[in-house]
Amino acid sequence: MKIYNTLTRQKQEFVPITENEVKMYACGPTVYNYIHIGNARPLVIFDTLRRYMEYRGMKVTFVQNFTDVDDKMINRAKEENTTVKELGERFIAEYFDDAKALGVRAATIHPKATENIDAIIDVIKKLEENGYAYCVDGDVYFAAKKFAGYGKLSKQPLEDLEAGARIEVGEKKRDPMDFALWKKQKEESEPAWESPWGMGRPGWHIECSAMVNRYLGETIDIHAGGQDLIFPHHENEIAQSECANGKPFSHYWMHNGYINIDNRKMSKSLGNFFTVRDVRKKFDGEVIRYFMLAAHYRSPVNFSDELMEQAKSAVERVYTCIDNLEFLLGSAEDKPLIETELSEKLDGFKDKFIEAMDDDLNTAGATAAIFDIVYAANTELTGESSKAIIEKTLGLIRELGGVLGLFQKQKKSIDAEVEELIEKRNKARAEKNWTEADAIRDKLKEMNIVLKDTPTGVQWSYAE
Repeated sequence: MKIYNTLTRQKQEFVPITENEVKMYACGPTVYNYIHIGNARPLVIFDTLRRYMEYRGMKVTFVQNFTDVDDKMINRAKEENTTVKELGERFIAEYFDDAKALGVRAATIHPKATENIDAIIDVIKKLEENGYAYCVDGDVYFAAKKFAGYGKLSKQPLEDLEAGARIEVGEKKRDPMDFALWKKQKEESEPAWESPWGMGRPGWHIECSAMVNRYLGETIDIHAGGQDLIFPHHENEIAQSECANGKPFSHYWMHNGYINIDNRKMSKSLGNFFTVRDVRKKFDGEVIRYFMLAAHYRSPVNFSDELMEQAKSAVERVYTCIDNLEFLLGSAEDKPLIETELSEKLDGFKDKFIEAMDDDLNTAGATAAIFDIVYAANTELTGESSKAIIEKTLGLIRELGGVLGLFQKQKKSIDAEVEELIEKRNKARAEKNWTEADAIRDKLKEMNIVLKDTPTGVQWSYAE
């Protein structure tokens, strides 16, 4: 498998540190709000990378953190008159709700910054001992210019980085390029922990270095995240980790491209900022996932209702094929596979899928291979086909779809679907969301279902 390495700016053969084992870290969200559609892309992409590596027989230890203390969280908690801890717990739960809808599996480990303060302090102490960190009145900073490799990930000359650097109000660092490792507690209401430098909390960049070190080791195989994290976050992670440990931090760096909204950069000020929760009101999570995988992960993608409708149609087309194959399977004769030409063609589509995924996780090419199978199924399989070829075709769609986290849903019975809709209606009524409750009742009516609200709950029946 070849991976485009941001560090070298070229595709490289992936060779893990330990044969058939992969240590991978991806930066997770700051949990002060629902994740937005831009956050969803790295979640889906690197979940897919993990799935594919496991499909190829590798053992993957995947760590994705939660930043559960920082300035945004402190400000949001004040606005809502709650604690930073309560805010974080609420939005971590909301994260898992969205992630599940997107088909994103839980990481091997989901560490929180607040649960790793001791590990963070240990790394900062190492940096002090090695001469790369200094304390000023309770704040600890990293001396960026002391690290000769600073800028090697973003490929920016030091003079260009210096031109954009500045000292914020209240900062006491020696040089504009330096960045905070530990922040002194400003007021008693702020979350803070004891440290050799006084009460305070970690800076943003240091938490990832500490958690990689604790859960994966001093050198890892893959570090991943969105393109926006290349500088300064990942650049600073490299500097901290390599100065603390004296070893390379990560052999491969992978970054996904941006998502634009109707050909414009997503921004709250432009009014085109969408959370995953917003989008899920119109489109199923699997449709969102398919949309993310239909393009190459390093390419920028444009998000619009029109493109999402196209993604929805594509997903429905595959499920229609699955339904047809399951129907044919119900009456197919149990005879040996006689369609050798089609069988060989299916093997070729599987090879095409693997070839695409081996080429820097080309999920666009991989989905195209699945649609080749769908086309072959729709044009070449009939009620006269052998049970063996139908099973092979159906199994291959499910198998390759599973690698992408797609096309795994089983057809629901009408009863199960009705019960699920009634449960959603009950929840809407409890939340006094009468519009949603009425919309669900109308949908059930279209399905020829009659509801009757009784003192003991909702009863339903088919209309006569």
